[in-house]
Amino acid sequence: MERSEFVDRLDAELDTDAYADLDASPNGLQVGSRAGEVETVAFAVDAVEATAAAAVDTGADALVTHHGMIWGGLDRVTGREYDRIEPLVANDVALYVSHLPLDGHRELGNAAGVADVLDLVDREPFGETGPEYVGQRGVAPDGYAADELAGTLEASLAHAGEGVQVLDFGPDRIEDVGIVTGSGSDWLREAEALGLDALVTGEGKGKVYHEAREAGVSVFLAGHYATETFGVRALQSLAEEWGLETHYIDHPTGL
Repeated sequence: MERSEFVDRLDAELDTDAYADLDASPNGLQVGSRAGEVETVAFAVDAVEATAAAAVDTGADALVTHHGMIWGGLDRVTGREYDRIEPLVANDVALYVSHLPLDGHRELGNAAGVADVLDLVDREPFGETGPEYVGQRGVAPDGYAADELAGTLEASLAHAGEGVQVLDFGPDRIEDVGIVTGSGSDWLREAEALGLDALVTGEGKGKVYHEAREAGVSVFLAGHYATETFGVRALQSLAEEWGLETHYIDHPTGL
């Protein structure tokens, strides 16, 4: 497949342009040229030295990640930035990044993957970011006790043995759940305004404890990395449908 076609297909599927003014990460092709062929693609959550080197070792023509190498602009390519980018450039491995578009995608996104784990139904967009969304909300038909919901997440997420931290301030039976993966505790007020019983995210800020207690909403902190493996895994399956060879690079952080 032409590299330009690979990039264009991903951009179209993920609606990349819709998030152009909303994201600190430049989404789409972040390193490399549109020219050339793509036969083998590596997938990882983070674009860092370790995953760049692993992508080269697999013989990949492209590396697709959720977290890219550039945030809010790039002043110079030296130091750590050079060490991350150099293996890709030296080996002609393109880097394609999808940050917020991959969080909120209704079928392929990170929040959609967590919603699948919890068997949520009646799903709707959640996590307003300008005119777009970066999460999902849904209903657990049979409900969960807090420990049941945490156990379901722990059984399915790559949390590196760190488990799921629970701020159990919601109702005894949890049915209405909002999900924003990664660092999503800022959407607790939206969860409260919608009358949700719980917010599932990756990591929380210090203020979330008292905010959750005062709001009467349970918060589940399941790990930033752990909640954000679903999107790149879904893109890997999509690439395989396109006839490409793929490799998944798992590098959990425990955070």
